[in-house]
Amino acid sequence: MAKKILFIEDEPSLQQTLGEILHQEGFETISALDGLDGLERLKEDKPDLILLDLILPKLDGFEVLKKIKANPATANIPVIVLTNLESAEDVNKAIELGATTYLVKANYEIDDVIDKVKQSLGN
Repeated sequence: MAKKILFIEDEPSLQQTLGEILHQEGFETISALDGLDGLERLKEDKPDLILLDLILPKLDGFEVLKKIKANPATANIPVIVLTNLESAEDVNKAIELGATTYLVKANYEIDDVIDKVKQSLGN
């Protein structure tokens, strides 16, 4: 059975590109374009891993991360932050809130992101 990845990202082109590559790698992807939708999809689809942008409409990624980690049913799901925010303050905040990995979009290729997903899932 394919591992499910919830990708909460407001850029449709990145959603599509990374989603297609993850699918080719044998993962099932679930997309959400804003923080509130991401939390809904989380409840419905129970993913094995979450890719989370921090700059999101309706509910920012920090708030989404807080809610994921505050809920015992979702607290153990690994969360990889994939964002454009580069400050040490943002990185520290996300890690303190429970993010497993923090990736700055501009510093990583898609293949690197796929590798991090596989590492986080133990593949």
